[in-house]
Amino acid sequence: MKPGFERVCVMGLGYIGLPTASLIANRGFHVRGVDVNRETVETINRGGVHIVEPDLDILVRSAVGSGQLVADTEPAPADVFIIAVPTPICPSHGPDLTYVEQATRAIASHVAPGNLVILESTSPVGTTEKVAAWLSEERPDLRTPVATDGASDTTPREAQVFIAHCPERVLPGQILRELVDNDRVIGGIDRASAERAREFYECFVSGEIVLTTARTAELCKLTENASRDVGIAFANELSLICEKLGVNVWELIGLANRHPRVNILRPGPGVGGHCIAVDPWFIVDSAPEEARLIRTAREVNDGKPHHVVRSIVAAAARFRDPVIACLGLAFKANVDDLRESPAVEIVKELAERHAARVLVVEPHIRKLPAPLSALGVELVPLGAALEQADVVALLVDHRVFASVDKEVLLRKVVIDTRGLWQ
Repeated sequence: MKPGFERVCVMGLGYIGLPTASLIANRGFHVRGVDVNRETVETINRGGVHIVEPDLDILVRSAVGSGQLVADTEPAPADVFIIAVPTPICPSHGPDLTYVEQATRAIASHVAPGNLVILESTSPVGTTEKVAAWLSEERPDLRTPVATDGASDTTPREAQVFIAHCPERVLPGQILRELVDNDRVIGGIDRASAERAREFYECFVSGEIVLTTARTAELCKLTENASRDVGIAFANELSLICEKLGVNVWELIGLANRHPRVNILRPGPGVGGHCIAVDPWFIVDSAPEEARLIRTAREVNDGKPHHVVRSIVAAAARFRDPVIACLGLAFKANVDDLRESPAVEIVKELAERHAARVLVVEPHIRKLPAPLSALGVELVPLGAALEQADVVALLVDHRVFASVDKEVLLRKVVIDTRGLWQ
């Protein structure tokens, strides 16, 4: 640990904030984790976790047990403040920065000269500058840095507070490893802020640390996820074309990928998660006339769940009192994260149609989201679902589903959106 970074305050204890807080606490930092959910705070202070991530429970238990990590609902003075709160989209697909603003204003009274404020939340271009502006509004006595093009420098004497953006770029299921091993892009509002942030991340990151401007770092993270979204949209559009033409999409993609310069992704029921399903809209919102391909990709992927529903409903119509088993609710395989999950959207739409009894199998959760329970959806074990179902819709390729007896499936109408049973 380098001098000046002993105390860290992490705002938001979700899928990024909690792993980050527990990781650096185990590296010797004194960490205060802050979350608005009191139940989450109490769980962490007992040494428990409220999210599923390999080895996270061990890390949190160790950090809390050593006294290096304490959770609370209010921030406190620190040397480094990390903002890792959600950045959702509005119904109009515009960015909602409410949580970032609230977190910034919450820490403002605790920020002191020489402190480092880091925005890790994936954000639209210009958000880091807004963080500086909100902080300045709350604390006009502090001199905050002025945005530069990265070529010039602002010395600590001119800017008392360092402000930078360092977006997370980790994969659920591998977060703890990738927080350390992955390269990090750091965008400072000015060069001094970027350099100060690099000194902090060098304490626990083994990947390469690359400096740039805050705006470039913001757009870099959005670009990474938009690129994935466009690739998935191509695969999803191919699946629709293949369905119309009577071609097996899984075989087609396997054959096309034998070309040495072709790497088509696998289609699915849509796109979920807080990143890929959300971040491209931030680019569209910032440059609506220019982001035509990115917008179209979002529309293709957002439309896929409705196509899957139509296919399931058509299959269920063959039966007198149909029972539909939907396998998986998470946005991707082998995690418990339901954020922006197309599977949740599909199940909800099926239940709202009241055309069948809807069963759900999701081995990574203990209870259904309230909206699904209210619609009469039932959470059941895999065996019970397969026994009762007329139609089986595979929505998530969880590892456990790969071992389903194919003989059982022969007696069902199967809609495999992931190609797991092909």
